[in-house]
Amino acid sequence: MTINGRGIEMTSNTERQLHLNLFIMSTGHHEASWRHPDARPEAATDFQYYRDLARTAERGKMDSVFIAAKYRLANTIENRVIPQLEAITLLSALAAATERIGLTGTASTTYNEPYTLARQFASLDHISGGRAGWNIVTSTGDATAHNFSRDRHPEHQERYDQGREFVEIAKRLWDGWAEDALVIDKASGVYANRSRILPADYEGRYFSVKGPLNLPRSPQTYPVLVQAGSSEEGRQFAAELAEVIFTAQSTMANSLAFCEDMRRRLKAFGRPSESLKLLPGFVPIIGDTEQDAKRKERELNELSVSAYGLRTMSDLLQIDLSLYPIDGLVPLKDLPDISEIRGLKSRFQLLTDLARRESLTIRELIIRTAGGRGHYTFAGTPSQIADELQRWLREGAADGFNLMPPLLPGGLDDFVDKVVPELQSRGIYRTEYTGRTLREHLGLPLPTGRQMAEVAPTARP
Repeated sequence: MTINGRGIEMTSNTERQLHLNLFIMSTGHHEASWRHPDARPEAATDFQYYRDLARTAERGKMDSVFIAAKYRLANTIENRVIPQLEAITLLSALAAATERIGLTGTASTTYNEPYTLARQFASLDHISGGRAGWNIVTSTGDATAHNFSRDRHPEHQERYDQGREFVEIAKRLWDGWAEDALVIDKASGVYANRSRILPADYEGRYFSVKGPLNLPRSPQTYPVLVQAGSSEEGRQFAAELAEVIFTAQSTMANSLAFCEDMRRRLKAFGRPSESLKLLPGFVPIIGDTEQDAKRKERELNELSVSAYGLRTMSDLLQIDLSLYPIDGLVPLKDLPDISEIRGLKSRFQLLTDLARRESLTIRELIIRTAGGRGHYTFAGTPSQIADELQRWLREGAADGFNLMPPLLPGGLDDFVDKVVPELQSRGIYRTEYTGRTLREHLGLPLPTGRQMAEVAPTARP
């Protein structure tokens, strides 16, 4: 018997099961994917394109597909396919086009109202039969604020404080309907037992919501709660409230340290380690041979537009890199302190650590992150990729991965047709779905929230 990095006992006869989530991004996660001959940039707003991707992921028995969302037009639109259909709308349509795969979407707690968003995700959970997931974000940038009648984007800590209120309200709304609230007695004329429906009754610093929600309890009670921030505030938020965390980790050692840190934080909140699934981003470049995989990686990198990389990296590091020699070292001494970063603090830290550790030039940093914006990128054969995924799983560096194909749809087809059978043959990945809800796919229990203790004191099955 051995104990891995997460403190989980392992034996040679027991293999942990790998979780896989497909992160769909237009033509793929490589910044130049849209320029590839096999890409379909014209399909960025074509529902049939996303339907086919979701069905392929479902054929690969993945836990969920994930649609990100932004609330502004990126300033890199000149050099990259950015438009993507609105997440909840798209996922609702995909619910009718799929049967088992989970449907996870991003929605901001800074630029939405709790009651509206609670209704939207409860509706998605009903429509899909219990397959909804919510990636909780606080958004970034003043450009976003300007689209919502605001002069300035809130500071980092304020956004997370507001996010906590938002999630608490949503959970109160979802928890408000007891399982037996719906009577549906035609003979007596009673549709619902009003005494079994509680209001949210929330008065906070940022929100005031009376409730109750005007939808009955959904199949999962509420969607799987996902968090994608890895800053100090993001980690605390995830340890307190999330059930899945998407994270960018450039090495297995970094992921192990991140996982250990999250276990400590979970313990402080009285939560077991298995209550939060750690899914780092993984960018697979798949070739029939190792040389073929490296060739594919090189071809994608050669399609990159320098202007795009400079603009993106300047935004992330919050410094105008065009003022520096592109083949000179990343000007680490001129970068702002992380306390001054108002955007993605965890990504800023990842990039600066990478540049410092490997003494990278600006051009090298752009190329190194072109495929996945700092997420772990691996080029190899299907067997080598399966080896790498299994290694992270066995060592406790991940519970699974947020799969980020660099090129779509081809990169997903290759993964499902070539890597998935490798994982299945090793006994670490399902061959068939055994449940119907996203919670069942992830091995997460149905929620038993604070409101439910009041409304339905008996234990839930």
